[in-house]
Amino acid sequence: MLSLRRILALAAVSGAALALAVPAKADRIRNPTAVFAGLDKITGRIISFEVAIDETVQFGALQITPRICWTRPPTEAPQTTSFTEVDEVTFNNEYRRIFTGWMYASSPGLHGVEHAIYDVWLTDCKGGTELVVDPKEPEAPPPPTAGQRPERPVRPAQQTPNQPPPNQRIDIAPPQGVPVQPRAPTQRFFPTNPVQGRDPTGSN
Repeated sequence: MLSLRRILALAAVSGAALALAVPAKADRIRNPTAVFAGLDKITGRIISFEVAIDETVQFGALQITPRICWTRPPTEAPQTTSFTEVDEVTFNNEYRRIFTGWMYASSPGLHGVEHAIYDVWLTDCKGGTELVVDPKEPEAPPPPTAGQRPERPVRPAQQTPNQPPPNQRIDIAPPQGVPVQPRAPTQRFFPTNPVQGRDPTGSN
């Protein structure tokens, strides 16, 4: 009987330590503007440009549309992410999706868009004041007393891979390489142009 109590006590202590080791979900700030950097591999020029959420801009042959842009409050560990769609405009004026997913400003080499000529990555999110408070992790249940059978934990519903965070709507995007409908960009950036990387036609 004594060994059973020791086992229950050790299980309770280890369970409490495990609960403390799991970090709670952090609060986030929703931002209206995403900041990207684009590299033209032919000229070696890098251009920084801002894009509003749900706005489409064109950098070289790539069209970039951010859907959401998150940052963390100063009290949390810094993390800047954006769910972004990138389409390529081919020489035949065809549009095809080459990237759909999350970009992380902290690791642009792993979560950026690598193209034959143009690379694009997230650098920042700005302008946000809306704080989205995520629900914290539930507290660990108290340890069972001697002779009491512990309750079986309820398994949470399994999330699908690449599922967006709660409280936001993101439409399901077509797989990569699938043709998509053309979008009219609000701005065009061409790093080979002599005037601040803008479209020389004067349309934007």
